[in-house]
Amino acid sequence: MNEQRRDREGSSPKVAASMPPSTPKLGINALTPVETEEAVENAGVAKTRLTGRRAFVSAMFAGAFIGFGALFFLIVTSDPAMTWGPKRFVGGLAFCMGLVLVLCCGAELFTGNSLMVSDFAARKVTVRQMLRNWIIVWFGNLAGALLLVLLVAAAGTMGLADGAVGDLAVSTAVAKVTPDWWTLFARGILCNVLVCLAVRIGFAARSVSDKVLGILLPIAGFVAMGFEHCVANMFFLPMGLAAKLLGFGAGVADAGVLTIGAIAYNLSAATLGNILGGSLFVALGYWYLNAKKS
Repeated sequence: MNEQRRDREGSSPKVAASMPPSTPKLGINALTPVETEEAVENAGVAKTRLTGRRAFVSAMFAGAFIGFGALFFLIVTSDPAMTWGPKRFVGGLAFCMGLVLVLCCGAELFTGNSLMVSDFAARKVTVRQMLRNWIIVWFGNLAGALLLVLLVAAAGTMGLADGAVGDLAVSTAVAKVTPDWWTLFARGILCNVLVCLAVRIGFAARSVSDKVLGILLPIAGFVAMGFEHCVANMFFLPMGLAAKLLGFGAGVADAGVLTIGAIAYNLSAATLGNILGGSLFVALGYWYLNAKKS
């Protein structure tokens, strides 16, 4: 009789308390485009809450991380035995180390932060908040890249491979300051389309390995295609100038055009192109397609 009553009333509180709680099922698939958009917007709001000093220091890390990727590119592609196509592809893969460090270790990268335009479109941040973040992060990226240039020059890294690395640093920098401004601007647009798509892949990923594998091809692609990334150029161009001052690149044609003014010329075009490519063609496009609108 008592057993029947217990069956009708269900398990006793003691038995229920002793039962292990159900474990929630964790998905292994990447986030959907809608979920990715929400993650991107949440991250953008969080960026506006950083104090100026924290944003600047975090941006210094990103500038140095991208600089390490650029240095890796110079070392790998300084091998004269490689033909042009494979050299660009392998160099692009080496450069990926920079964005891997940014996304996996955490740092403020100016080009990726152009995705904050989707927060502005969703009315989650103001223009003032967004521009404040961009200005702090841009100069923080520059400071981190320049600090790395000083350390690399002091370490004698440009002398590797009998000076081939230093010669390539000069020729790479010269190649970046000689095209006309609008060509550099267009290359900046195309560059940040791929970079911001890679960053969105990072937001969609559920593990570190997903992030790394997902960003390899877009980043290696923009490097191989010769597009212009303003933060990478914050390292490439001063490093080329430093290498020239150290005596490398004597045989590089037009090396005399590599000056501080030429560096500013490139960075102005690349920066504006990066902003347009990331904000208009990626941030606003995916916000229009995937944002939850009231």
